Amino acid sequence: MRQFITEGPGLPKWSAPISHAVVVGNICHLSGQLSVNESGEYVPASALEEAKMAFGNLFAAVRASGFSIDDITFIDIAFSDLKDISDINALYAELFPEGRRPARTVYQAAALPFGGKVKVCGVAVRD
Repeated sequence: MRQFITEGPGLPKWSAPISHAVVVGNICHLSGQLSVNESGEYVPASALEEAKMAFGNLFAAVRASGFSIDDITFIDIAFSDLKDISDINALYAELFPEGRRPARTVYQAAALPFGGKVKVCGVAVRD
């Protein structure tokens, strides 16, 4: 059975026709999250501040799906400019303690929605 998460506490309202997450069994696929507020409006800021908001939205999607942050096994981070990677690495180390860090990919994208600087998505798995 699949569960499509389209709303929940702390989740932005999307103008696009997507789900924040899709749960299939013990796996939660998390859509890309950006620096947007609960109204779905883009909040421009530094790459670090945008990443904080994007991860906050990702964590809200995890919780709305009935998973925990500790269940996250994979993170994908897209940057508009890879020069910001050191700041994001420091944030990543704060968010995910050593020994419990998800696998991840990092890359520079030619463009992100709303002209954003950072987008994060991921996968969570329950034991």
